Amino acid sequence: MIVKMKKLTILVSQKDLGHAIWELRKTGLLHIKPIQKPHADFITSLEHKLALLEKALSFLSDSEKPRRAVPDEVLTSVIKDVLTLKQKEQEFLESSKIIEERLAWVKQLGHISCADLESLESAGLRVKLYKCRKKDLKKIPPDKIIRVIAEKGREIYLVSIGKAGEEGLNFPEVAIPHETLQALERKIHHNQKELAAIKSQLEELSIYKQDLKAYQKELNKRLEFGRVRFSTGLKEEIAYLEGFCPKDSVEKINQSASREGWAVLVEEPQNSGEVPTWIKNPRWVEIIRPVFKFMGTLPGYAEHDISFWFLLFFSLFFAMLIGDAGYGLLFLTTTFLIRRKFKKLPAQPFFLMYILSAGTIIWGALSGTWFGVEKLAQLPVFRSLVIGKINSFSGTNQNFMIQLCFIIGAVHLSIAHAIMVYRFINSRIALSHLGWIGIVWSAFFLAGNLVLGKPLSGFTYFLAIVSAALVILFSSPEKNIIKGIFQSLADFPLKAIGSFSDVVSYLRLFAVGYATVVLAVTFNSMAASSGSGSLLGGFLAAIILFIGHALNIVLGLMAVIVHGIRLNMLEFSSHLNMEWSGIEYKPFKE
Repeated sequence: MIVKMKKLTILVSQKDLGHAIWELRKTGLLHIKPIQKPHADFITSLEHKLALLEKALSFLSDSEKPRRAVPDEVLTSVIKDVLTLKQKEQEFLESSKIIEERLAWVKQLGHISCADLESLESAGLRVKLYKCRKKDLKKIPPDKIIRVIAEKGREIYLVSIGKAGEEGLNFPEVAIPHETLQALERKIHHNQKELAAIKSQLEELSIYKQDLKAYQKELNKRLEFGRVRFSTGLKEEIAYLEGFCPKDSVEKINQSASREGWAVLVEEPQNSGEVPTWIKNPRWVEIIRPVFKFMGTLPGYAEHDISFWFLLFFSLFFAMLIGDAGYGLLFLTTTFLIRRKFKKLPAQPFFLMYILSAGTIIWGALSGTWFGVEKLAQLPVFRSLVIGKINSFSGTNQNFMIQLCFIIGAVHLSIAHAIMVYRFINSRIALSHLGWIGIVWSAFFLAGNLVLGKPLSGFTYFLAIVSAALVILFSSPEKNIIKGIFQSLADFPLKAIGSFSDVVSYLRLFAVGYATVVLAVTFNSMAASSGSGSLLGGFLAAIILFIGHALNIVLGLMAVIVHGIRLNMLEFSSHLNMEWSGIEYKPFKE
């Protein structure tokens, strides 16, 4: 359920603004709406400090040292030291890289001293180093004296020897190292010592990591306070701020206002696009929230909370798409073990997986699917659970499964329009959504005719005509009735075709679920044919079973994301005219 909100405007004297914001934060109820973009040196300074702090934290290793009472100035110094050390570390790393390149050149050239190079130059010869690609070697004139001294991937490093003043090669030139081999090695050793010392110092500073994290939280609170403080409106000596809070919590803010001497204006929100969304449901429905967080979706304030319907149908879609009771048992066991191991993790995802796993086990048992092994379903206990018309190993139930998918789709989409009927129960628009329910079921009968060859009855034509009339007459309740009818008539054909394609799209539940069974059966057959009569064959069979079923599970979970979520987020939600444009309710609190 989307919690009803009220818009509040709070007026205080300018001199009391800071205290008023402090008291508002204590209530923890008001979602602040900025009246102006906050600008202040205080905010800029905090943002800069937080950026440096976040950077410093990323360079420190985790520490189990408990948080202590460390002064802010000490932590500021720690941040500065960490960043300075990392800068020095980067400088030494870059220096070492250059030295190592020079060292590689010297080793390739041999023990040539600077005096040797000067002697060659005085004798009228010059030595130059170049870098090019292998394919560019063909471009070198035949009269040039060259020697390839190193290869790194597609690049070639070469030496060119020629007369002084002679034109060089048309390749990038590399500076000749003038240090001796021993001097370069000493530099490398020095850099390694310095890098080891820096690493040791950073490890010592890691004892402050928990303190820095606490400091980060405190700075974020200060920053949030500052942004609220400098986003308020000001008129003469009166400061004012706007925000939204749950309808049932307005009285608490009024009590604070009476105590502190504020003026509070409480209104119904006029622009639903700026109102934050807070969804509050029973705990058993809240377990679907992780899916919405994963998708990054939130309904707008004027839209619908579909949590219950999403949980109900997503559980069904998950069971049908995975379709194997054996896999369901694996999910259930794995979820239980992980939950037992990591008790501090949020409980919602685990309870959701319990529901999804149980649904998969039930569907798999009813369809006789246990790891794709038909003989398991024929055991006395399991055989009594199988429903013939949805049996995965029956060759005659395809039409029934297709029909079942169409029924699920029609029911699912009808629920969406029924929600709209309830919402607009006092408006003519409700009649248009009754019409859309009729269109959905007309599409259902048409899909049965086109896909399964079922004849269309006279009732179907009657239902389609009456439903179309309701949609065209009442979808656009304009003052000018003729204008409204023509507007609805223009949109109707595409929307009606869309309803038909939406109903048919639920066929994916059968197609993907059946593919999961076929893959399991295929891998079982491969394993059976390779694992007869020898230890090596048995080992190979085990490998095939493990990889095959693991791959099948991964593909099934991907199908749930692609198809199971899509049917709720696209097909179902589009019939509710949802845009998922919500702003999360974030009350200003301590």
